[in-house]
Amino acid sequence: MWTWFHKLASPPHFYRLSAKMIPWFAVPGIALVVYGSYAGLFLAPADYQQGDAFRIIYVHVPAAYLSMMTYMVMAISAGIGLIWRIKLSHAVAAAAAPLGAWFTFLALMTGSIWGRPMWGTWWEWGDPRLTSQLLMLFIYFGYMALRTAIDDPLKADRASAVLAMVGAVNIPIIHFSVEWWSSLHQGATLVREGGPAMPVEMLYPLLANIVGFTFLFGALVLGRVRTEVLFRERRKRWVRNLLLPDGDLE
Repeated sequence: MWTWFHKLASPPHFYRLSAKMIPWFAVPGIALVVYGSYAGLFLAPADYQQGDAFRIIYVHVPAAYLSMMTYMVMAISAGIGLIWRIKLSHAVAAAAAPLGAWFTFLALMTGSIWGRPMWGTWWEWGDPRLTSQLLMLFIYFGYMALRTAIDDPLKADRASAVLAMVGAVNIPIIHFSVEWWSSLHQGATLVREGGPAMPVEMLYPLLANIVGFTFLFGALVLGRVRTEVLFRERRKRWVRNLLLPDGDLE
């Protein structure tokens, strides 16, 4: 197992393997999102309280979930890179950060659009879920700004890894904010005692979009890591061989 793990941490091996993995993430991801979006928008019945306005859930919930999941991927990868000094882990963290920021922005934007007809306002500063989610967006920005501000890649990796690990404390705050404090957000809908609080006609498209968005994230982050690896390893022999007509990875 450890041999496989160390081999996976090899940039040339990862570069080859990731090229084969991307289609396995992208194709089912696109198929699931197409099904989930179509079924959610056109086949699912209207909500008895919110009417058709609830349909933004099929974008908002996957985006909110991935905003937190992406941060955990970034923080764990940064921690592995900091503790075990695996450069590829830092590359994963750096590649995931912009994707996480986009998912967080999408979650905030769709949540604001959903909140206007439901709450009567675009934004409520007193809501803990909204403010903690906004804080996470700023942490993403801070992580990316810190990496950019430090010229030495090794120092940038270490400093940004510490920030990513410290910022992870915000994840449980976001997740449990509805339970810990008074919030305009509703409680858990999918993972709750007694099962999901949604009819299957609404539930299946939502689950399809959550899984589909996750697969697409996998494809996107693999593609970004490949670019990050090439940039970091640009002076290495295997990259030079890759760029030659008859080059071969070593």
